[in-house]
Amino acid sequence: MESSWNPRLSVITIVYNNVRDIERTVLSVLNQTYENIEYVVVDGGSTDGTLEILRKYSSRITRLVSEPDRGIYDAMNKGLSLATGDYVLFMNSGDEIYAEDTVQKVFATEPGADIYYGETEMFDERWQSLGQRRHKAPENLSFASFKYGMSVSHQAVYVRRAIAVPYDLHYKLSSDIDWVLKAIKRAKKIVNTRMYVAKYLVGGMSKKKHRQSLEERFHIFSRHYGVLPNVVNHVVIAFKLFFYYVKHRRTND
Repeated sequence: MESSWNPRLSVITIVYNNVRDIERTVLSVLNQTYENIEYVVVDGGSTDGTLEILRKYSSRITRLVSEPDRGIYDAMNKGLSLATGDYVLFMNSGDEIYAEDTVQKVFATEPGADIYYGETEMFDERWQSLGQRRHKAPENLSFASFKYGMSVSHQAVYVRRAIAVPYDLHYKLSSDIDWVLKAIKRAKKIVNTRMYVAKYLVGGMSKKKHRQSLEERFHIFSRHYGVLPNVVNHVVIAFKLFFYYVKHRRTND
């Protein structure tokens, strides 16, 4: 690795009324051993004590904005517009960067990538581990990797800011899939870090509004892969899901 390779990372956190989890997320960023981090926090005008927690760390947060927004992806776009780093990472409220040396290890894998990615560990609301995501990160991430679902989680993708586009506000729950696919299309060099890079809190809005989320995903995949291939891919997804649950039900019996 080049000794001079020390890119600036903009970590962006969006939050709205999540006093229970926000401090975990903030500390997972502020406690990183990697020093060249810019931290941008976009709060949607919280009224539950979240803002008071954020202000405790205001001297260590590069940019802190608190104002009403038009939803998750509008807030993410605000964060993206404020970011000045070489790379961007979205680590939203409730999620965590995996370990204190994670960012350092990510950039130590190989210099100059457009995208770095890794694996995600899932956690429930009691912050008990649920293990690895059902979709394992592919050995080689490419545009085709998402045909059968989001194979890499949003929190596990470090994207060069120069290839990052704003989130499409037509989507309310699944615009992150569209965003990652657009980044992959523009990337020339993608590096698999082959390690856990993020902890993800299950049960977000895409779970609470599951039907709407699935409809948006279907539209996004149809747009990127074509309607007919996407229908065929969803048949494959249905079979894979069936066998996955049958296998795990037998394991648990």
